[in-house]
Amino acid sequence: MKKNLILLLCIPITLFAQTKIYKGAEYRTITAYKYGRFEVRMKSMAREGTLASFFTYNDSSGTPWNEIDIEILGRYTDDVQFNPITPGQVSHVSHYQTSFDPSLDFHTYAFEWTPTYVAWFVEGVEVHRQTGAYIEALTYPQKIMMNVWIPQYPGWVGQWDENVLPGFAYYDWVSYASYTAGAGSVGTGNNFTPHWKDDFNSWDQSRWTKSTHTWNGNACDLLPDNAVFSDGKLVLCLTKETATGFVDYTGPSISYGRAEVDGVRIRFTEEVDPASVEDTSHYIITGMPVLTAALQPDSQTVFLTVANYDTAAIKNVVMVNIKDRFAKNVSLVKNVTLIKSKPLSFPMKINCGGDMVGNYFGDQEWNASVEYGRMDGAKKAYSSSLPIAGTSEPEIYRAELSGVAEYNVRVPNGSYDVTLMMAENNFTSAGKRIFDVSIEGKSVLQKFDLFAAAGANTAYEKKVTNVLVSDGILEIHFSAWIDQPIINGIIVSKSPSGIAQQNTVLPKDFELFQNFPNPFNPATVISYQLPIANKVTLKVYDVLGKEVASLVNGVKEAGYYSVTFNAAKLPSGIYFARLQQGDKMQTKKMMLLK
Repeated sequence: MKKNLILLLCIPITLFAQTKIYKGAEYRTITAYKYGRFEVRMKSMAREGTLASFFTYNDSSGTPWNEIDIEILGRYTDDVQFNPITPGQVSHVSHYQTSFDPSLDFHTYAFEWTPTYVAWFVEGVEVHRQTGAYIEALTYPQKIMMNVWIPQYPGWVGQWDENVLPGFAYYDWVSYASYTAGAGSVGTGNNFTPHWKDDFNSWDQSRWTKSTHTWNGNACDLLPDNAVFSDGKLVLCLTKETATGFVDYTGPSISYGRAEVDGVRIRFTEEVDPASVEDTSHYIITGMPVLTAALQPDSQTVFLTVANYDTAAIKNVVMVNIKDRFAKNVSLVKNVTLIKSKPLSFPMKINCGGDMVGNYFGDQEWNASVEYGRMDGAKKAYSSSLPIAGTSEPEIYRAELSGVAEYNVRVPNGSYDVTLMMAENNFTSAGKRIFDVSIEGKSVLQKFDLFAAAGANTAYEKKVTNVLVSDGILEIHFSAWIDQPIINGIIVSKSPSGIAQQNTVLPKDFELFQNFPNPFNPATVISYQLPIANKVTLKVYDVLGKEVASLVNGVKEAGYYSVTFNAAKLPSGIYFARLQQGDKMQTKKMMLLK
């Protein structure tokens, strides 16, 4: 659970049982296990204000808190949260940025719990590890658990809207291997011995129970009827009390609509049927015929291109006959008033730890109606007299945003320079705060120790040039290793002519970069750089060598480029992107997973 939240997770509290209007579900083992490798293949749910989990927990009363979490919050499209909760209910939260949306398909997650470390894995690859005295205090047997629920902490999980119900998280299988150092056959160093794997074809009542409790901070009760088996999967359901189980009784509603620079973006509360949502006759905009309607990879968002488009004049969109994913529940008529985009001027400066200061905008929460904002995190202000070395803007460095997972800024597609502003005002030695930062999926700081880099009460700037944005949102992602990431300020400016400001030089090398995300479904961004002007081609081939897409074919100036490859009509499999300019050619392997 989130640090500093006073939750009574997983402890039965009969006082609240069956009294809440929302119903979640929890599935837990009867047996508790001490140490081992715990693994799951699951698909989460894209519902802001909710989470789906896989974790272990010591539910023996009178013993210290022991818990190890994998939590996937419905507000994120590329993030998984890890957290060991140790005696005293102390959290040690870290976020990991995935190359995929956890809600779109099944993915494998695991953690290894040993006497000296806890390590987390995504798709079989170790991505995070924690050690130290607090990990060694995890000594009590824990039960394996999965649940879906509604945390009443919007700063952590986002804003709750009951119209997103129902929500479903799917679990394909769970396995357990005991810790047998030097004598195992799986896991790190083959130090784990497999004991069992449950494929969830049915409810094995000798191994699992369905929970019937709730706790303070949870807006729903856990209901046995909401743990369902269907098509070889365990489905944990999040519902209203009047419509429980693995059934969708209502048609889609609208979360929001935005009038953007080049079209209209509409977000539905649930996954929708492609045929109905891409039928342009289902949309009415006065004086502006809808030309195309493209369902986005999340299956909940549609982007409309419109004739005679005028962002000042357009006010609303009327939609009819939009079906949900089950293609049976129909939204007959929906009228959405559009949010008008407010284009930012550059350089765009943000005071992440406080209110507006000078030409710096004040920090705010990210949502559909704003142009920038944070996801998660807490602000902290230091004394106005605290000296900050190395800057002419000390007031920006005297307020910080701690524990942030993402910071987003809406920008037109293109190339940007991003400056991260930080100061270590809390710790007075190295090794106390270590974290990662990535921008648009590319790592810019790895296991970064701010004190080691700059010292105490000293301004530190990390400038990243030529950041390519192709989806209208500049995303900065933070991941903790020790303590929490911090950010004091952010400056975003346009890169001149798509060329990095640093040294103001053109690329020296011909290079095709790995696509992101990868694996992808169904769209991915392919970036490349050219040292000279010449004719260039960028094509995509299948494993048989057949050309399936021609993305670029013409003369390009020297510089940095990106293009989106949409494989919505192609089957899952391996594909190859090939960039060629003159006698130079590079190829990258890509994986489409549907």
